[in-house]
Amino acid sequence: MQDGNAVVPPLKKLSEPILSPSKEGFDSKNIYNPAVIKERGTIVMLYRAESKNDNITGRIGLALSEDGVHFIKHPEPVIEPEYSWEKKGVEDPRVVKVGKTYYMTYTGYDGKTAKLCLATSKNLVEWKKRGVLFDEFPFPKNGTPNWTKSGAILPEKLKKGEFKGKYIMYFGDSNIWLAYSDDLINWEFIEEPVLTPRKDKFDNILVEPGPPAFMMDFGIVLIYNSAGLENGVRKYKAGIAVFDKENPTKLIARSEKPILEPTYEWEIKGWVDNVVFIEGLVEHEGRIYLYYGGADRYIGIAYWE
Repeated sequence: MQDGNAVVPPLKKLSEPILSPSKEGFDSKNIYNPAVIKERGTIVMLYRAESKNDNITGRIGLALSEDGVHFIKHPEPVIEPEYSWEKKGVEDPRVVKVGKTYYMTYTGYDGKTAKLCLATSKNLVEWKKRGVLFDEFPFPKNGTPNWTKSGAILPEKLKKGEFKGKYIMYFGDSNIWLAYSDDLINWEFIEEPVLTPRKDKFDNILVEPGPPAFMMDFGIVLIYNSAGLENGVRKYKAGIAVFDKENPTKLIARSEKPILEPTYEWEIKGWVDNVVFIEGLVEHEGRIYLYYGGADRYIGIAYWE
């Protein structure tokens, strides 16, 4: 880690995907970028799915597991495109639970602009959509205005500092910004990015939040996804950033090297080549599992003992 003394143990990976596209149906083309949450000992996964029968860029499917590795899929999606801002797809969920309510951030895509959206649920199956979080965002992506994605919420209020008593969220998919909220529904953003690409590192093109942020004694931990050019080839890899507990805009440590990168054939060749993209994290039976999309087609697991 840069600027800190934290030592991150190496991740182990399963060599095969744990979930692949179905033969038919809403997840028959690609299945990837999963959120996970643990409920009464069961791992609940919410994943992005694409069908070979249409050009919708995402529906959200559900799968359940007792051991964290073998999942049973629900036969129908639990979230589908409905509104104008998401008519082409609902994508890339991240889920936290606060009190008795589940909060899902996801990307709504209208065919031109990606917008960070929110939905809430009491049971992980029936979701109430809360709409776009930031109608206007002053930092275009590739010339497209009001583009926002990838919200990683810290599911507890900060106890000290400028944001005392507020929830925070890291979001963005070129740089990473910070947003804050009193109620987890209405959010305000800070205009200065808190994490940016680094010219000569693995994350030299873009950075994007991974799973929900979590609190440790030494700071707020954000596992992040990134893209970088390597010998002219674009590769997606993951890193870790740590922010100050009292000032969540202040970066105090960051990975010098990626914690996860494409190595297996199913991570290297797929719908988008050379991608590992983490969105889910859960502790289960003595392991910390990280769930990720491989080449935008499969779902894999990496873990720390």
